[in-house]
Amino acid sequence: MAKIAFYTLGCKVNQADTASMENLFLRSGHQLVSFDGEADVYIINTCVVTNTGQRKSRQTIHRAIRKNPNALIVVTGCYPQTAAEEVKAIAGVDMIIGNQDRAQIVQLVEERLAHRQTDTLDAVHKLTASTAFEEMAAGDITDKTRAFLKIQEGCNQFCTYCIIPYARGPLRSRSLESIRTETQRLISAGFKEIVLIGIHLGCYGKENPDGPTLYDAVKTVLDVPGVQRLRLGSLESVEVEPRLLTLMQEDARFCRHLHLPLQSGCDKVLQAMHRPYTTAKFKTLLADIKNRVPDIAITTDVIAGFPGETEADFETTCKFAESCGFSKMHIFPFSARKGTPAEKFAGAVMEAVKKERADILGKIDETMHKTFLQAMVGQNAEVLFEQPAGEDYFEGLTGNYQRVFVKSGGHNLGGEILPVKITAFDGEKLFGEIIKD
Repeated sequence: MAKIAFYTLGCKVNQADTASMENLFLRSGHQLVSFDGEADVYIINTCVVTNTGQRKSRQTIHRAIRKNPNALIVVTGCYPQTAAEEVKAIAGVDMIIGNQDRAQIVQLVEERLAHRQTDTLDAVHKLTASTAFEEMAAGDITDKTRAFLKIQEGCNQFCTYCIIPYARGPLRSRSLESIRTETQRLISAGFKEIVLIGIHLGCYGKENPDGPTLYDAVKTVLDVPGVQRLRLGSLESVEVEPRLLTLMQEDARFCRHLHLPLQSGCDKVLQAMHRPYTTAKFKTLLADIKNRVPDIAITTDVIAGFPGETEADFETTCKFAESCGFSKMHIFPFSARKGTPAEKFAGAVMEAVKKERADILGKIDETMHKTFLQAMVGQNAEVLFEQPAGEDYFEGLTGNYQRVFVKSGGHNLGGEILPVKITAFDGEKLFGEIIKD
């Protein structure tokens, strides 16, 4: 039995991949330990979506090597998938597994541990693009509230700024049968909410012209007995088909929250990014969604300082974002990724200007977020409680993804879904009271 320590950088898909790998090690009799402690094997699941993510990945690898030079150092995820030679050049890295072969990670690690002295095994595993969905059971060893179920991998969009299609490969999807089986297993393990995630979630099934769609995946989950809540990860606005909205209207278990990346509110910049919509199209789709599901929360991503973005372009983005009334914006200064078209685009924006623009967008986000939360005061909401939050308080999430704090009266509310009346907003947090029968 070996002591295994994981460190995960990046997105929810990475987090889900790590949870699946942790599950595999536990089921094989190994022990999971903290990354800050002593371990026999350190596994770093890396990220390269930004320069910061790649730098932190590299720093974490060096940190593990310094912590225990005798430990087996395994690097997986998007960093070795896109920069294998760079990772191999790091003295102390024993094994590279990219974004494939992770369903066999226990066997690979055990073999490597057994043959370290002879060094007869290849330390680099399958860094070519895969065309089959990697079937790994979803992780079920964390708290029993929300489970992230990965149903889709890869992306064919090739936005000009994005390294992910190169790191994750082409579209591929989990079968409906596997989705049903995994959902049943997670519900049996005690989870109350299933979150469907993917690299390009809205393209679920689209690698096959006659394949299922995201609507079919959602229906499959909701048809499993015991499912209390279902939430979707990020998807494109143009992929929100009317059937999904109808299902959201009709089934209260389907959470009223969508994350729809905008990236820019300027058509010139959107075209340069190779995004699949115009601002007019995005606004029309947004209006239709809000008209059909009035209590929905729409969150988004915006990139500040894309190459060629002028002050006028940025001002256009600010005005457009404000007009959308998002409940939350995630803001990213543009990060040039080696190997993407945008890396060589003219009109690079200075770092100081990118930071200034990100700060301006941050203030717009703060105003929109507070406006959205204030509007929730007086409403009733179903809250999935997660954890204690200070003396006699518990916190949880509403269906539309807002955090609420209630007095627990000394009771452990963790894992319960209870009706709550939103009573106050203090400028930062929502407070509520549990509605008694």
